[in-house]
Amino acid sequence: MNKRKRKAVIAGNWKMNMTPDEASAMISELRELVKGKRGCEIVLCVPAIDIPAAVKAAKGSRIKIGAENVHFEEKGAFTGEISAKMLTSSGVEYVIVGHSERRQYFGETDETVNRRVKAALNAGLKVILCVGEVLAQRDLGITAEVLKMQTKIALNGVPAEQLENLIIAYEPVWAIGTGRVATPEQADEGNGFVRSAVEELYGKKAAEALTVQYGGSMNEKNASDLLGKVNVDGGLIGGASLVASKFAAIVDAAQ
Repeated sequence: MNKRKRKAVIAGNWKMNMTPDEASAMISELRELVKGKRGCEIVLCVPAIDIPAAVKAAKGSRIKIGAENVHFEEKGAFTGEISAKMLTSSGVEYVIVGHSERRQYFGETDETVNRRVKAALNAGLKVILCVGEVLAQRDLGITAEVLKMQTKIALNGVPAEQLENLIIAYEPVWAIGTGRVATPEQADEGNGFVRSAVEELYGKKAAEALTVQYGGSMNEKNASDLLGKVNVDGGLIGGASLVASKFAAIVDAAQ
């Protein structure tokens, strides 16, 4: 990390886990463990059903609450979806957009990711934009091309002044939930490809100021090595974010 140039952010992605009661209990435990830890931003992105309980449990702490998805329309006949305005009015500050599981299981495309990114930013949300290559693409040696393409399409039409509310999370799909983690060098390289794409779009100063996280099986054991790389400005944490002590250890590593 390079905290002189950009903010470190440790964010949890709970996916489809935790009831509201479980969410409240976990956050109550976590807020004590991270009290006074000011070396990074702390975010928990929770299922929609947990948002009210999470916002209440985190109130008065340094923990920010995020959502796991957002629709690109303000309202309408989109059963099961949630608009950006619904999220902001519920106390949500962050939202994940374009996670590989949304792309794989729910038909998300680069173009719909772009629409969601713009809707969220325009509503005042802070966006955690996910990009990443599958194993076949890495084996073909086209990781750089894939990451740059996904980044550039997702940011199409996003003005430079909105980058202050944008984080990009590099998540190699082959390392998400598999227990297989990219080496610190691979993580740094992938994050560097993302930063390079932002530089091509917005210039060097904007790219250097942008927080780029690493996701994909980051945990309390490997966090220090990953966060020690210059291009890794934090993490988007899956399984380890469900256990307060493990998530707090990653926050400690980011201090």
